[in-house]
Order: sequence, then C-alpha cells, then structure tokens
Amino acid sequence: MPEKRPPSDLTTAPVPGLVRRLAVPAAVGFFFNTMFNVVDTYFAGRLSTEALAALSFSFPIFFMLVAVGSGFATGTTALVGNALGAGDRRRASLVGAQGIVLAVVMGVAMSFVGYAAMPSLFRLLGARGADLDLCLQYMRVILPGSVLIFGIHMLSSLLNAQGDTRTFRDALMLAFLLNIGLDPWFMFGGFGVPAMGIGGLALATIVAQAFSVALMAHRLRRTGLVRRSEGARWRPDRAVLTAIAKQGLPAGGGMMTMAIGVFVITWFLGRFSHEAVAAYGVATRIEQILLLPAIGLNVATLTLAAQNGGARRFDRVREAVRTALLAGAALSALGCVLLLAGARLLMSRFTGDQAVIDIGTRYLHIAAFIGFAYVTLFINLSALQGLKRPVLALWLGLGRQIVAPLVVFTLATRVWHTGLDGIWWGIFGITWTAALAAIVLARREVAHAERLAHTEHRAGAMPAEGDLRGESAPA
Repeated sequence: MPEKRPPSDLTTAPVPGLVRRLAVPAAVGFFFNTMFNVVDTYFAGRLSTEALAALSFSFPIFFMLVAVGSGFATGTTALVGNALGAGDRRRASLVGAQGIVLAVVMGVAMSFVGYAAMPSLFRLLGARGADLDLCLQYMRVILPGSVLIFGIHMLSSLLNAQGDTRTFRDALMLAFLLNIGLDPWFMFGGFGVPAMGIGGLALATIVAQAFSVALMAHRLRRTGLVRRSEGARWRPDRAVLTAIAKQGLPAGGGMMTMAIGVFVITWFLGRFSHEAVAAYGVATRIEQILLLPAIGLNVATLTLAAQNGGARRFDRVREAVRTALLAGAALSALGCVLLLAGARLLMSRFTGDQAVIDIGTRYLHIAAFIGFAYVTLFINLSALQGLKRPVLALWLGLGRQIVAPLVVFTLATRVWHTGLDGIWWGIFGITWTAALAAIVLARREVAHAERLAHTEHRAGAMPAEGDLRGESAPA
C-alpha cells in the first residue's frame, strides 16, 4: 500500500488562522500576476497610445482564455477538495490527473478556435487599421501558448485544493521577474534578438508562463497527489471528465461572462474613442492592484468551503465566509482612500496622454466605492463553487456581465445621453446589485446543504457516490 500523508487540518484547525494561511500567499501571487500585466501595460505605453489601445482591445479575448481555464480549474478544486474532505484521497488523485488531461486538450482546442475567430472579434470591438494589425500581432503569439495558460490554472487548483497557495505565489513571482527583463529585450531587441514590438510583449508572456508551469508541476509531483500509486490515471476517463465538466462548464461559463462583460464595456467605450478604451484598460489594472489583497480571500474561501463541505462541516463554511468578508471590508476601505487620493497620479505613471489620464481618473473616483461590492460578490460565489453549486454563479454572471450592462449602458448612452459617466455609474449599480444577490444565494445554499447532510445523518447514509463524483445535490 502507498504511504499515506496525515489528514489535512483544513477541516479541524481554527478558521481565522486558515484564512490567513491560505489568503496571504494567494494575494501575493495575484499581486505579482497583476503586476505582470502592469509591466506589459507600461511597456506598451512606451511604444505608443495605439499599442496601449491594442493591448486593451486584446484583453477581452485573452481573458476568455483565462476564464475558461480558471473555470475548469475552479470546478476541479471543488471536486478534489470535497474528496479530500470526505477522506477519499484516491478519488482526489483520479480527478486531479483527469483535470490535467482536460487542461491540455482544452488548451489546444482554444488555440485553433482563437485563430479562426479573433479577426472578427477585434473588428466587432471596433479595432481598425493599425489598431487591428497590432491586436493580431499580439494574439498570434499568445494563442499558441494557450496550453500554458490552462496549465497554470489547473496545476494551481490542485495545489490550492490541498491547502498549498505558496506555490502559486512563487510561480507568479518568478514569471513577474522574468517578464521585467524579457519585455524590453523582446520588444526593442538587442543581444542578437530582433526588435519585435508588441509581438515581443506576447512572446515574453509565453516564455515566463512556461517557467511558472514547470515550477508548479514540480511542486505538485512532490505532493504525490497525481501518482499512479495514489489513484491517478492518465488515460481519459469518461465518467470523471463528465464530473469535472459538470462543475467546470458552469464555473467556466461564469468566468466567461466576465470576459464577455469586458467585451461589452469595451464595445461601448469604443463608440466614444480609443482614448476611452485605453483609459479603461489602464484604470482596471490599477483597480485590480488595490483589490489584490482581497482576491486572496476568494481562494481561501473556495478551498475551505470545498474541504469542509466534503467533511459536512457547514458551520465552518459559514465561519470562513464571515472571516473573509470582515477582512475584505478593511482592505476595501483602504483601497477606497488610496483611489480617491491618488487616481490621477497612478494614471500618469502609465501614459502621458492627458485625455487618457482624465478619463481614467474619473472612472477610478467612482470605482473607489465599488471595491467592497466586488469583495462581497466573489467571496460568496467562491463559497457556492466550493459547495459544488456553480450554476448559480453562472446565472448571476449572465445577469451582471451581459444582460444588465446591455440594458443599462444602452439607456445611459443612447437614451439619457450621460456619456462616459453613464457607463461608470452603470458599473457601480450593477455590481452592488449582484453582490447583494450573491449574499442571499450563498446563505440559502449553505442552509440547504446542511439540511441535506442532517437528513443523511439521521438515515445513517453515507454521501452518495454521485455526489463524490461531482454531481450537485438537487436544489
């Protein structure tokens, strides 16, 4: 028999300490991930405003790749975490190995789909002429690396499910440091490398991500989770892949709505000017930096909800959500002050175009009061995903990212003629409404899962095999 590791303390140790242990490394990792994008934005701005706009035009399509990869990874985290919480390590190993197989297949498929669709998507966003050429130069290099993008998310999900968020941090720190050196080298040339412009920016991303994947794969192998002796199988298993898909497709769909939401916002902004598109691209990166400490709380909530849901410890799921929200409130308040005081200064660090600075500053002054809505929304959605209820997050995402923006932005810009302010305040209202809805849904689903567990306990029943395979209980 293979040697077994001691049981995880994620279902027994004090919750506040676990939230800190999981969230802090994850937040640091997300910080370096965002700083990776900030470095790209900085160097694109050194090329031209057109290059900066092209990067912003490319972001929705790039984010679609991230959304699909992250969605399937989130679903895998829920299944692996639930299996570990229920004491079924062999099941966790099997799901983990099949998740990696799926990530490779999806990465290859998305590369081909992206190549076929991206010219039409960029034109739909409003990219023309030089802007379109720059967008295509960037994405034609990024797309072959889709497997790496999917791999980063899947490998980190398997480590996170076991309570290891430090590897995620280390891998993204490594990628960030590599990117600082590779961006200017590949863009402007030197030491035998020709100047590649914005294509060099994309190539630097791919090379840096390859190193991140190698580090994560090494750390995952050391855990033993994906060893054959532990239960891993690398030949595609239809039943397990179906279970992952049942969790991953709704979660991926929920993430995809975020990508489509950026697409929708960019389309409306493109009707004003490419300066508005560039300003939003820069401003959202600044906004992300200030939200990063709170984003780590999402990872902690997902991991704790998955393992404690598997262990039927729903009191600890509630405590994890409460602890994360309290920490998020404090961090959001600090971010609000920083945005109100320093928005113009921060915008000016990325571009010298005064129109871009003015537009971005106005957005950030409004976004300062949206921060805690994002925190509340994502923490509660993480709890739902950890409890294997991703469909609810999908429906909420469809409303928040697509239906409501299309209605609100059309009214604001075409009927009420409020200009860019109509879009900025529309984002404010939509996000806060979604956050309140997420609170209601999360509380309802935790209570439902707890009642179901009590019923099973009274009947003397073990959790159904279908539940361990990732099939959600009936709502």
